[in-house]
Amino acid sequence: MTLTLGMSLPEIVVVLGAVLLVVAHRLPSRARRPVAIGAAAVVLLSATALVLAGVRWQFVPVLAGAAIVLSVSLPVLLRRPAWRAPWWLALPGWAACAGLVAAGPVASWAFPVPVFPEPSGRFPVGTFVLEWTDPGRPEPATPDPDDRRTVVVQFWYPARGSAAGAARAPYLGRTEREARVVSGAAAAYLGVPGFLFDGASAARTRSVPGAAVAAGRFPVVLFSPGLGGVRTQNTAWAEELASLGYVVVALDHPYDSAAVVLADGRTIRTRVAATGDDREDERRAAGWTAVRADDLGFVLTQLGRLDRGELASPLTGRLDTARAAVTGHSIGGAAALRAARQDTRFAAVIDLDGAPHDPEPRPFRQPVLALTHPVDPADNPTYIPRLTRVLDLSTATSYRLTVPGTAHLTFTDAPLYLPPVPALAGSLGRTDGLRLTAATSVAFLDATLRGKPGDLAARLSPYGDLTVHHADSEVRSGG
Repeated sequence: MTLTLGMSLPEIVVVLGAVLLVVAHRLPSRARRPVAIGAAAVVLLSATALVLAGVRWQFVPVLAGAAIVLSVSLPVLLRRPAWRAPWWLALPGWAACAGLVAAGPVASWAFPVPVFPEPSGRFPVGTFVLEWTDPGRPEPATPDPDDRRTVVVQFWYPARGSAAGAARAPYLGRTEREARVVSGAAAAYLGVPGFLFDGASAARTRSVPGAAVAAGRFPVVLFSPGLGGVRTQNTAWAEELASLGYVVVALDHPYDSAAVVLADGRTIRTRVAATGDDREDERRAAGWTAVRADDLGFVLTQLGRLDRGELASPLTGRLDTARAAVTGHSIGGAAALRAARQDTRFAAVIDLDGAPHDPEPRPFRQPVLALTHPVDPADNPTYIPRLTRVLDLSTATSYRLTVPGTAHLTFTDAPLYLPPVPALAGSLGRTDGLRLTAATSVAFLDATLRGKPGDLAARLSPYGDLTVHHADSEVRSGG
């Protein structure tokens, strides 16, 4: 059970006991021994509980600091005479031990086990994973002519009945092993130590694996993750949409996603990498985007077959693929824009902070919602102009919303488990950015897929700086 600062009860107790141990050595002689004995007992019992349950890396410094203080305190505990160093000589050592003890809560706060927000809709959320191979497409990342393109897709859908007490789905995979593989691969892709993502690999979501599907037919939302990202990177967003009556289908793109674990147990790791040459990197990005766009179109075809009963699934007869949106984050947003241009079956597009990578952009008919963080033209002079040119190609009204206080990763689950550093995860806190991304997405989807009446611009403008792109003009409204 997690209580505060991302710490469980035994973790809180061991920190408090270690603090008492540090303080006890500087207490008056009459109080020193009873406080030290009590603190030592608390530390030993809580440390034993932590070891039996599995010590998180954040609390290794706490145990080390407590062990050092405990060894120094043994003469006091055993009533043995001991030389007591003057305060000016002992202070650095005690400060170091206090720093070790304090490092545990700080690290736990910075890298917590993510706690997913409770979805606000009336439906509980179910989830499951499928794997599909496209027999008509060779795998572009391998030289084997018989290797066909395979994608892994995860569904979040409206469920029926109560989810109270049901086992929740792991965050990063179908199993604990898959979650560890994916978290380790994501850390390697980012070039950081794998243990930093231990919290994410241990997290549980709000979804119930294999829950019974609710009655009705639901609009479909396809999602492509960011470069090196994985299908679950926007789980909080997907769960919120599913609770409100949408079926969200997120893709793992093999050789692009950090790690894709296939049904046969194979793990396919990313092969994407920057070269440092802007022209070559843009050429590669255009290629990856094209493959992703084809993946999205293939999955929409499979969803139609699934709905008709040609593929076995509990969602047969539940998918309204005539009301399908294509969405994505970062390069996934670029893939969504390209997929919409290529495939008129998609009815709407959501681009979560993704710059276009289409070398031959042409007019398309779908409305677009593009969410962006505040971009400094000095840092990225091409992003907004390129995005604006593409949005102006839509023959439908489209919207670009720049959200104050956001960073690139604000539009993903990252604020739930990364340090709340504004440059990294924005300044909206652990959950406000997630709720904003979901609220604006739902407002757009309700209007474009469900025909909800009202002024969509008025619903979006309170969230940031809104630019409305009409077919032949552009109007700005402040937020």
